Amino acid sequence: MASTTSTPTSGGGGPRPWRTALLTLRDESVASPSPSALLALLRRLLLSPASPSLVASAAVLSPHEVGSDVVFLAEKAATVPPCAGADDVLRGVCHLIHDVMCKTNTEIDSSGWLALLKFLHELLKCSVEGARVKGLSDRTAALNTLSECMQILRFSRKDFGRSSSLTENSHVLRVLILIISCLQAELNMTDKSNGPGTSSYIPGSTSNKNSNTWDMKISAFSMVEDILCKIASTISEDLWRSVVEVLRKVMDFVTARNLIIESSIMSRFYTSFLRCLHLVLSEPKGSLSGHVTGFVANLQMFLVYGLRSSLPSAIPPKENKTEFKSRTSERGRYKPPHLRKKDGRGNDSVDDRSSDSESSRYDLGSSDSDLSDTDGHAKNGDHFRSSKARLTAILCIQDICRADPKSLTSLWPLLLPENDVLQQRKYRATLMTCLIFDPITKVRVEAASTIAAMLEGQALVLTQVAEYKESSKPGSFTTLSCSLGQILMQLHTGVMYLIQRETQATLLAALFRVLIFLISATPYARMPKELLPNVITAMCSRLLDRQSNKNEHYALMVNVLSCLEAAFAKAPPSSDVFGVLIDGCAGPSHTQQKSSVVAVLLHCIEGEMHFSIRCGALQASHLPLCLKMALWHLLLSSVLRSVVHNYPSCANIIWEEVRDIVLDLLQTESFEDQKCGANFRPPKEELSIKGRCLVAGMKVIDECLRVSSGFKGADDLKECRLLDIQQISDCTVNKSIKSAPHFEIEAPGPSQNCNLDITLGTSRWIEVIETHLPQGLSHASAMVRTASLTCFAGMTSDVFFSLPVNKKDYVTSSSVHAALSDTVATVRSAACRAIGIVSCFSQILSSPSLPGEFIEAIEFNTRNSSTPVRITASWALANLCSSIRFRALELQADRSAGVLDKSTISLLVEIALRLTKDGEKVKSNAVRALGYLSRFIRFNHHSDAVDEPSTSDFCGDPVWLERMVQALMSCVTTGNVKVQWNVCHALSNLFMNDTLRLSDMPWASSVYSILLLLLRDSNNYKIRMHAAVALAVPVTRLDYGSSFPDVIQGLEHVLESFCSNNSSSSNFKHRDNLEKQLTFTALHLLGFVSPKDDQSLKDFLIKKSSFLEDWLKSLCSLFNSAEDQPLASETINDEDGFSPNVSQKVMLSSAVQSLLIVYTSGNQQTIAQRFEQLARSIA
Repeated sequence: MASTTSTPTSGGGGPRPWRTALLTLRDESVASPSPSALLALLRRLLLSPASPSLVASAAVLSPHEVGSDVVFLAEKAATVPPCAGADDVLRGVCHLIHDVMCKTNTEIDSSGWLALLKFLHELLKCSVEGARVKGLSDRTAALNTLSECMQILRFSRKDFGRSSSLTENSHVLRVLILIISCLQAELNMTDKSNGPGTSSYIPGSTSNKNSNTWDMKISAFSMVEDILCKIASTISEDLWRSVVEVLRKVMDFVTARNLIIESSIMSRFYTSFLRCLHLVLSEPKGSLSGHVTGFVANLQMFLVYGLRSSLPSAIPPKENKTEFKSRTSERGRYKPPHLRKKDGRGNDSVDDRSSDSESSRYDLGSSDSDLSDTDGHAKNGDHFRSSKARLTAILCIQDICRADPKSLTSLWPLLLPENDVLQQRKYRATLMTCLIFDPITKVRVEAASTIAAMLEGQALVLTQVAEYKESSKPGSFTTLSCSLGQILMQLHTGVMYLIQRETQATLLAALFRVLIFLISATPYARMPKELLPNVITAMCSRLLDRQSNKNEHYALMVNVLSCLEAAFAKAPPSSDVFGVLIDGCAGPSHTQQKSSVVAVLLHCIEGEMHFSIRCGALQASHLPLCLKMALWHLLLSSVLRSVVHNYPSCANIIWEEVRDIVLDLLQTESFEDQKCGANFRPPKEELSIKGRCLVAGMKVIDECLRVSSGFKGADDLKECRLLDIQQISDCTVNKSIKSAPHFEIEAPGPSQNCNLDITLGTSRWIEVIETHLPQGLSHASAMVRTASLTCFAGMTSDVFFSLPVNKKDYVTSSSVHAALSDTVATVRSAACRAIGIVSCFSQILSSPSLPGEFIEAIEFNTRNSSTPVRITASWALANLCSSIRFRALELQADRSAGVLDKSTISLLVEIALRLTKDGEKVKSNAVRALGYLSRFIRFNHHSDAVDEPSTSDFCGDPVWLERMVQALMSCVTTGNVKVQWNVCHALSNLFMNDTLRLSDMPWASSVYSILLLLLRDSNNYKIRMHAAVALAVPVTRLDYGSSFPDVIQGLEHVLESFCSNNSSSSNFKHRDNLEKQLTFTALHLLGFVSPKDDQSLKDFLIKKSSFLEDWLKSLCSLFNSAEDQPLASETINDEDGFSPNVSQKVMLSSAVQSLLIVYTSGNQQTIAQRFEQLARSIA
């Protein structure tokens, strides 16, 4: 305790008055008095006018004692708010605590501060909220109390320091929210008292109070900002919502009259407030959907804040000192000496009314100022640091975009221009206005980042919805899709304008990022046809720009190439882009040929790569420059790969140059390795750079080889999973294979369609096998070996079997060797994929040793610890089983052909069964393999009198069948969507096995039940479609056994409810196929009904006769309107032994006749007459 011998104050008594009052309060509190009694006690002991000076008395006590007494006083005072008249007492206690803290040293621990914060919380809820609805004097007292509360909070922040906990910070934040709410209420009252049409900003009798109120709000928001910086990511959802609500109310107030004041004090307030909003929005704890529209509409008003050319209609008051105790310790922002004015005036002085409004500089050049928090005034007159408010407002919009991009879609027209993007329309504040015309670079960069975030978050919506139409007369209604299309057009115009003129590196990088997202999100098929070609042409012109220094040049070129890659990779391919690519390639002059886009790309990749080689093969001292050059080469290769992928005709143009460049890289590195020897190896970073360059080059080689081979994906190589569906229905799904080049686009003039030339493909493969692949497959870098093996995955059957024997052996032996011997998982995965592709060629089964080698490599890698390796190995297994299935079915026509022995088939079955217990992707391929195996294995060979020599190899153990079915049933109940539809496809193959008598199988009813369950309840239309296909496979009524009535009834219920069910957007494209398949399956099954069926089934058919009649009539009307166009494909494929040589019209007639017989035999004459009439309409 501090010494009590100090000179007593004017109040007299030394520490005695304080101790007497507090000890009395403690003694009286022991009896737990009622709130009203405690209220009277507090008023008598502490707030009586006759009481001695308690503050002076406390000043001579020890800090610990004073702190303990203050906490006790706060705890007791916090219990009296329920009493009437508690306002004055609580305010007096707050005043006492404030004065004590200002004039004495107090020691308060964490728990004590929490008690003080609880007291402040109760005070603000009771005393201040009650006072603000009373007269002016009470409101003035309330503002004084608010000022004292804020000062107490400053003391708490000083004591808490950086060690404050989440709980402590949360309590302080809750108190600050109440303080801001009270200050906002005061401004609302002042605004109302001034009358309509008068702003509370206007100076007058209350100007000092208003000025101080804004000053207090600035201080409060500064404290909120400090707290949110620490706990924004960890606060509770309730507290987060409270902060959002109060921020929304404040924002609605300051923008209610569409008037944003430009002045020193208001600029500081807007900046502090918007920073708090940014911190809250950047860490969302709940939905913002209810606030997005309000926030965005208000934030949009700040995008040109400080850039208005005219003075505001009302100027806020100067900052004057008042009687209130706000910001007593803050006398203005600190300025270093070199930025202080010579006349000594403060930074925020607004004596000169002409400085209240910043002159707007809407020119198109970059600003020389990049204003930061410590910068002086911007050279362009950013007197009130208004750029900080603009910058933070843009950040808030960016936060909303990331938190709730869906809700922001309809507000795009508010934030982005729909026309005249390059016009200086100061009355129209958009993000593009900031990007093009703002004088501060930071603001422009953040505007670009926000536009990029908007494009990234809504890329899918834009590609599906946006369309460009010429704008109609002003004021007319514009749909959202047209509005989005016009916005995309204006974004292209503005961004391309800036890219061609800007030189500031940071801004240029942000602009290129915007352009990449813009290209990805724009549906160019619904935009002006010249839009994408113009972008490509402009980017290529930047490739030839060498005015910048070397480092800036490479940085710029990297961005340009990234945009070109996105442009050339844009799907679907465009005939106009194709025209730009080949324009000049076949020109009469050499100069014209060199000016084409392809020629420019080749010149760049060849020139820059040879430069890197000449400069010393990437010396360590030049590594940063070499890194840029390597990235340049990588991106150039990626651009060329995208060109070849989407526009295959360009492969012939670039083949020779790309081939030679990649070969030079391989040979140069091989020479360096020999020269360095084993005693010296280049740095790992250097090796990585070289390896990445080689990988990029090999990928371009791979794409060119796919084009020359006519590669259209593995599904084209007799591995099509929908092949059986095509045989029994019209549900053909055109699959887009990402790894296959786009061979067809509608292109006027030169044909984009590549006429397959096997000779050209064969010669290029022979060339690569002899020169590139031996070095690539033996390369020290696993990336290079992986890329080299991936080339094999683009080979086609025609090209493979046109190769010389030694080259075919090289392809297969290299793949098998890498799969068995390489230690790197990515290399093994690529080898398994190559094996999987070659396994699709059923002719390989004629080789005496190759199938066994493939099976060995596949089996070995299915046990690998790496999941990607097991996935590709299982994929190769399914492809091999598919080839075996086709070859086995060919034996019916060629009895001399041999396939595999029983032990090999047994091994394949065991591998597939084991893999059904692996992960989902592995399981999906294993199920597919089981389906193919179950298609041809003869499970009833023991009952045959004589085994045919040519088919005995396919005889299987009946135990296999039971295990296969169990595995399929297990997978369909536990697997994901892809596993389930593969199970349905596998069951279709199983049902096609003509050695099975389905009616005798004990598992048949369970299988039919599972298929019906999937058909009825699955949310995925592909699963339902495959289940319907499987149900249509059995060819006789007997095959359905006792399940036939259940199948009929289940199908009818699905048909009846199909039209009423709403499909999700992901299923919409499959809806027509599902409807066709349901029609086919239902007609197939209804053709089997007869009077011999169970009475329950006949009763059901009678009950549903009205629906069946309407449904069959709708089908009849379709056939009558298109007489010669049956729904089903009449192309017959006999190789699988299932040839329904009937059209769906014949099936329709058969179904109607079967139902007619059932109704006639059941004495349902009325129904029978209607169906008889229906049958005559079909005939």
